[in-house]
Amino acid sequence: QVQLVESGGGLVQAGDSLRLSCAASGRAFSTYNMGWFRQAPEKEREFVAAITNWGGSPYYADSVKGRFTISRDNSMNTVYLQMTLLRPEDTAVYYCAASRGGVSYNQIGYDYWGQGTQVTVAS
Repeated sequence: QVQLVESGGGLVQAGDSLRLSCAASGRAFSTYNMGWFRQAPEKEREFVAAITNWGGSPYYADSVKGRFTISRDNSMNTVYLQMTLLRPEDTAVYYCAASRGGVSYNQIGYDYWGQGTQVTVAS
């Protein structure tokens, strides 16, 4: 079992950057595939990015591709989401999630979730 805690959210202006962090507890972090999801008001939770347990094969939603970068540091039990060129439509609560199975681009494929961190991009 793993516990996840997101941090790094905040209020920024359009075009700015933020780096989100997700710190994990537990010994099995390096075995989990990790993902980032977000949920904006009045919208369903949507996939943002995913990365394998070994830090390869990053995959991104079309809406963030080229602007966001997912990475992980297994020695620190942490996964990151570097966000650049932020847009107002990026405003959402961002969640990190861990999968015991294979890489998943759907929230049902994840077993553990953090509480989320708010990202607000002003227009």
